[in-house]
Amino acid sequence: MNAQTPQEVTRGSTIMLDQNLKVAALLTLATVTAILISYRETAWSMVSIWERSETFAHGFLIFPFSAYLIWGQRKHLGTFPPHPNPLGLLLLGFLGFSWLLATLASVQVFEQFLLITMIPAVVWAILGNRMVWALAFPLAYLLLAVPFGEALISPLIDFTADFTVWALQLTGIPVYREGSFFTIPSGNWSVVEACSGLRYLIASFTLGTLYAYLTYRSLKRRLVFIAFSVIVPIIANGIRAYLIVMTGHLSDMRLAVGVDHLIYGWIFFGFVMLLLFWIGSFWREDDSEHDGASAGPRHDSGLVSGSRVSLKGTVLTAGAALAIAFIWPAYAAYLKDTVSHTAKFDIDVPGVAEKWQTIPGHASDWEPIYVGAPAQFRQSYRSGDHSVDLYISYYRNQQQGAELINSGNILVPEAGSRWHNIKEDTRIVSLGSQQETVNQNQLHSSAAKLLVWRWYWLGEEKTANPYLAKFILAKNKLLGRGDDGAEIIVAARYEETLEEAAPVLAGFLGDMMPAITAGLQNASDR
Repeated sequence: MNAQTPQEVTRGSTIMLDQNLKVAALLTLATVTAILISYRETAWSMVSIWERSETFAHGFLIFPFSAYLIWGQRKHLGTFPPHPNPLGLLLLGFLGFSWLLATLASVQVFEQFLLITMIPAVVWAILGNRMVWALAFPLAYLLLAVPFGEALISPLIDFTADFTVWALQLTGIPVYREGSFFTIPSGNWSVVEACSGLRYLIASFTLGTLYAYLTYRSLKRRLVFIAFSVIVPIIANGIRAYLIVMTGHLSDMRLAVGVDHLIYGWIFFGFVMLLLFWIGSFWREDDSEHDGASAGPRHDSGLVSGSRVSLKGTVLTAGAALAIAFIWPAYAAYLKDTVSHTAKFDIDVPGVAEKWQTIPGHASDWEPIYVGAPAQFRQSYRSGDHSVDLYISYYRNQQQGAELINSGNILVPEAGSRWHNIKEDTRIVSLGSQQETVNQNQLHSSAAKLLVWRWYWLGEEKTANPYLAKFILAKNKLLGRGDDGAEIIVAARYEETLEEAAPVLAGFLGDMMPAITAGLQNASDR
């Protein structure tokens, strides 16, 4: 036998490293693909939103962008041997269980986030610490594929309305405001969802994050630019809204009052983003982040030693990752079959003798909107000179598009209704023998004003918090208790201040809560 020289040993170890890394990379890619197929309903829910929503159409680009960033680091990544880490499997199990809870609670955005987060967990489990750290940004960037941000619409609308009214008053134009609706001498305006600036914010953050990663090397500069990519579009949208109102005002409502104001908005946003990127380019750092990470480290004795990772261990880790990931969709399907109940039932809440009598008709022509055709109960009650409307919307066998907590369940639509949701907050009231927090809304029309209190009933528990309600629903389904849930709404008229109606609603609930609870319980027992 001929003895090998040190150079031949090093060359052989490097070849083995390349082969092991390629096999591990292919196993990782195959595992991720298999998981996406196994969770195809969640994956497809993202794609379908990309297709139908212009706000989230950028989702089609996120995976290609991430793949491009990873491919650009291939030489640097080739210096890292695969080191499977069992902590990645533990994280994958936690994410899978969390996905199960989100599925049971029908929280689609959480399902999507958790599915995407499984990808870096798989990379960590199969390829190890150094690899997942080197790929931290491309893997984190995948989270932007999730269509999220609807929770920001309400605060963005409030900020835009506040900014616009403040700017108009600063200009010397008198403004009368109710919620997101305001009136100036030349006409009426409102800040609706399309004017919230969410599209601008998401586009700016998506592009700004990528620009910061490619343009800067220091973490500080990256974070500062990303912060500006969030702050600038919010302020710019307020300026845009003010300019549109001023354009309409100065043109006697001939310009910027239709689709053209959306066109002006995108032109203005494009100019602002170009200006932001141009200013940011003055502090660019062109040195490669991986300068000095050449082929040298590949021949480091520690690296060569670390390359002797068993291929069998890598394959076993990939198999374990698949097994852990596959458990949760299978268990979700099992629970879906076991908690199903009949959907045919009625809700009945009789009046209370000598206190609240049922009456024909309704105190107002307002009615909430719900998706999925739940069982509904609507009844008006009178006591003396006071009247109250009671609405109950009851869901059973909940699923996406037919669920208690859904963005489609609204009090007032943005357009086509003479009612406006002026203000929303919370209030502590007595529900039976306990003090509970309810959501409080003030609804106005040209002819009437309503005070609305509403909360969720989930078997033995009540809450006004939609996130807590989702958690309770998931818990009940996980424990085999079914998924029955209802939203209860009471409404009363007032003339000047809402405190005129608050005692009426409080008195109604004090008298009627036992009957309401009994009606809901009877429905859940059927």
